[in-house]
Amino acid sequence: MKCPFCHHEDTQVLDTRVSEEGDAIRRRRRCAHCDKRFTTFERVELTMPVIVKKNGNRTEFDAGKLRGSLMLALRKRPVAAEAVDGAVQRIKEKLLTSGAREVPSGQVGELVMAELKLLDKIAYIRFASVYKSFEDVAEFQDAVAEVGHERKPG
Repeated sequence: MKCPFCHHEDTQVLDTRVSEEGDAIRRRRRCAHCDKRFTTFERVELTMPVIVKKNGNRTEFDAGKLRGSLMLALRKRPVAAEAVDGAVQRIKEKLLTSGAREVPSGQVGELVMAELKLLDKIAYIRFASVYKSFEDVAEFQDAVAEVGHERKPG
């Protein structure tokens, strides 16, 4: 580790502790050359997979775009912002834990549909109608029937 003051490469670790949040290791260091002290943090770096679109183009994962898609489907629906945040987080976790370096956009769409189905049936139908490019009324009716059959007896 280079010293941030004199850029000498010989530094010594004086103390190592786990951060208060428990998500990093804090190291107190001393430069052997200038004798100044500084702190470094060691954290896990997780990288989201690259999204491969239907046309073969690759793009960085964008949580804002994901949230925008969910919010568009949920427009004027009684779903709390915290529920949307939870859905975004679950989708991100599924993508991270997949271990894949690249993920087809269709897989992300399926994850969005699964979350919307849990959050709001109307939003699910809205999203599915665009995502699956319904060609006729019968396809739309099938989707409505699918979520209708999942109703709990009241």
